[in-house]
Formats: sequence, C-alpha cells, structure tokens
Amino acid sequence: MVREILRMGDPRLLRVSEPVRDFESDGLKELLVDMFDTMQAANGAGLAAPQIGVPLRVVIFGTEDATARNPRYPDEDPVPRTVLVNPVLTALSDEMEEGWEGCLSVPGLRGVVPRHRRVRYLGVDAAGNRIDRIVEGFHARVVQHECDHLDGVLYPMRVRDFSRFGFTDVLFPGLAAADD
Repeated sequence: MVREILRMGDPRLLRVSEPVRDFESDGLKELLVDMFDTMQAANGAGLAAPQIGVPLRVVIFGTEDATARNPRYPDEDPVPRTVLVNPVLTALSDEMEEGWEGCLSVPGLRGVVPRHRRVRYLGVDAAGNRIDRIVEGFHARVVQHECDHLDGVLYPMRVRDFSRFGFTDVLFPGLAAADD
C-alpha cells in the first residue's frame, strides 16, 4: 500500500527512531511492502520508515533492477535494492564529496550536501541476516541520506552553501517533471 510521505515541518521527521527488535512480526513485513510501494510510486532512490510516520530504524534504497537508473538521478550509477534494518554507518576516511540531493520529504527542492565518499554499513535485512558492505559514490550518498532520517536529520540541515539550494525546476529544468 502506498502511504503518505511526511513533509519537512512535521515534527515526526525530527525524532530519533527506535531499533527493530522483532524480525518475525507481520508488522515489519507489511511495513517493508508499504515502503517499497511508496518509494516506487514516488520514483524515490530510498525511503526511511520515519518518512511514513513509523519511528523504526528501517531504510530501503535502490532500484527494482540493479541496471536501471532512477529518473530523479539519471546521471548516477544504479544502487542495488536493499532493505537495511538497525544500520550502523562508519566513514572509511575523512574524504568528503559534495553532491546534489533531493528528498521525498522535501518535495520540489534540491541542494548540494557534503557526504563521506566511502562508508561501511552494517545492519540486517528483513530476515535478520547480517549485511556488511563497503560502498562509495552515489551508493554511499544514498545510504547516508536515508540513515540520517533515522536520527531526525533532513538534508537541508547539512547544506553549507545556500546559493546551491533551490527549486528543482529552476535549477534543473530538464528534471522539472521529477517530483522530489
């Protein structure tokens, strides 16, 4: 089921989420189905549970097909479809990389955000199996963005130069049809 995506200004987006403890619950399975339905309907690159009002440490990201490009980020490499529960991120260097970001909870806007270029993420999948990946580039950016939501952080809070923050249709007229 496609759920409503909370928008910036809703206080629920600023809360720190709780860890998932019950991996066998029907509620977690239903949540994941709804998150994928919601992300797909919005052409998202990722979605965190708090964005649909669920204060749990659950994020999803990626595309249906690992070779497909996301219409909101057509110049970026595909990211594998991933369910990540109770994630822990570790920066693998101090090297930062600036890049444009949008967010389904901040529709119509984009901004340049510094992120760690290379990170390791640990967590578990929907079945409780361990995930341990080292990623870089756009994949690293997406996982950092989604995990920020779990701590009540929205990407505009990380923007350093507001001359590179604005409405998508003004900044990128070719992406005007993409709904951030």
